[in-house]
Amino acid sequence: MEQLPFTALLNKYFGGIALALLQVLHVQPKHPETPITNFVAMEILVAIILLVFFILVRMRLSVERPGGLQHIVEGLHNFVQNQSEEIIGHHSEGFTPFLMALGLFILLSNLMGIIPGFESPTATPAVPLGCAVASFVYYQVQGIRKHGAGYIKQFIGPMLLLAPIMLPIELISHVARMLSLTVRLFANMFAGDLVTLVFFSLVPLGVPVVFMGLHIFVSFLQAYIFVLLVTVYLAGAMAEAH
Repeated sequence: MEQLPFTALLNKYFGGIALALLQVLHVQPKHPETPITNFVAMEILVAIILLVFFILVRMRLSVERPGGLQHIVEGLHNFVQNQSEEIIGHHSEGFTPFLMALGLFILLSNLMGIIPGFESPTATPAVPLGCAVASFVYYQVQGIRKHGAGYIKQFIGPMLLLAPIMLPIELISHVARMLSLTVRLFANMFAGDLVTLVFFSLVPLGVPVVFMGLHIFVSFLQAYIFVLLVTVYLAGAMAEAH
């Protein structure tokens, strides 16, 4: 595995700790000398950047004199919240922090690929899958919190007689949602990174800039679609069964 500079830095100082943790979990890394892979390193970097970003926003919050950064974050927050209210309905503001964090993590992960010396962690299947699993667990938990044991009604259909047929279909449908979220995000970002890399190697100037612009557009679009679909799944989990 060709290490990125940031990956090499993490392996140098934290590789031993990472290897020990993997051994405790009975996981054998493919390269024990470099247990931290590129996509894990990029995820850590994205998390650090977002943490610093949130701290800066929190430090600069002001009612009387809001700055440009605060306006940007408030705009994003209002956009996500308004979309949630349209799709889920009233009292959907409690989902905004999760949807905001998810969207920003995916967006920044997507954009990492355009920076020399970095790569998009979302171009590796494990990262989109992790986001999809987290979203799946989140909306299922929210559905259980609202409906309690009655949440099972959404899986067995309107009549108990149909339960043996509806239950497997609904379970497969919900699992397919995770697969759909994963494949859509991974395929688009992997293709974007690959096309940009190929054109940079063939034509160093001019043409690759167009593909970088396309990569940025796709990065925003895929982050939006991911959050939009999770919002739709939340709406289904919160809806009253009829």
